[in-house]
Amino acid sequence: MQTFVNVFLGFFIFDSVGAAPITDTVIYDSEFYDIPLGELPHPFVYDENERSDQLETEIGTALPSIIQESYSSAPLTEEPEEEASTPKLIDGFSAQGSGVLGPQTQDGLPTCLFCTCLGTTVYCDDHELDAVPPLPKKTTYFYSRYNRIRKINRNDFANLNNLRRIDLTANFISEIHEDAFQRLPQLKELVLRDNRIRKLPELPSTLTFIDVSKNRLGRKGIRNEAFKDLHELQHLYITDNNLDHIPLPLPESLQALHLQNNNIREMHEDTFCKMKDFTYVRRALEDIRLDGNPINLSKTPYAYMCLPRLPVGSLI
Repeated sequence: MQTFVNVFLGFFIFDSVGAAPITDTVIYDSEFYDIPLGELPHPFVYDENERSDQLETEIGTALPSIIQESYSSAPLTEEPEEEASTPKLIDGFSAQGSGVLGPQTQDGLPTCLFCTCLGTTVYCDDHELDAVPPLPKKTTYFYSRYNRIRKINRNDFANLNNLRRIDLTANFISEIHEDAFQRLPQLKELVLRDNRIRKLPELPSTLTFIDVSKNRLGRKGIRNEAFKDLHELQHLYITDNNLDHIPLPLPESLQALHLQNNNIREMHEDTFCKMKDFTYVRRALEDIRLDGNPINLSKTPYAYMCLPRLPVGSLI
């Protein structure tokens, strides 16, 4: 019985193999590369009128069913292209809204072409400017020395929330709008020396350094209590202004006060110290310059009892 089963299985396998089609082995020979397309044994005929979707259907039906389902279930979609990032300048300013080299000046030139921009610092020294040029919004330090600027307008520094230093040394400035610096939340240093200023505007409370030397402030150029609320002020330079008094009160944070070459003739005993509090010590104020004033410091000896050092000036 076992022998009969083996013979039957052998006959079945032989019959299946004989029924299988015989395929010719395809040999890729380089000699076919030079044969014209029409002389190939099985030339591929391309019909220009045949629709491309029909060709894709025929190719798809030639794939196994499992693979065909996996292709058809997930339609191809084009991947969105990445948006081009906003171009950045070397100094980090965005080119959007202000041109590649900053906003346009009155002369039709970009600020960073007319001046020099390094990082967030703008240098416009010695360019014969007669007005403050429009500045990039991220400007941190602005230098415009040795120019011909005569007036500071209300909006010359508008929206410059990062501005920390303004240096307008050696211009012809005689007028400053009352709010020109008031809307600068980060302003720390203001240098206006060697101009023609007759009146100081409102000053932001964030200032730590002020230099308005060599101007024309005189008797009325500094309002009463102008520096009272500047609680971070450390250096105040008002030399060569024909002042006839020391502007009081001075903030406790003050470290240096330069008033040389003015017209100050007298000082009170409570100018720096507190008359009724003999324990009060003003340790921060170590540098007071009063030389070049017609004042005799020896007449008010108690005015310096709270100071770590005597003022510099005439003792005769």
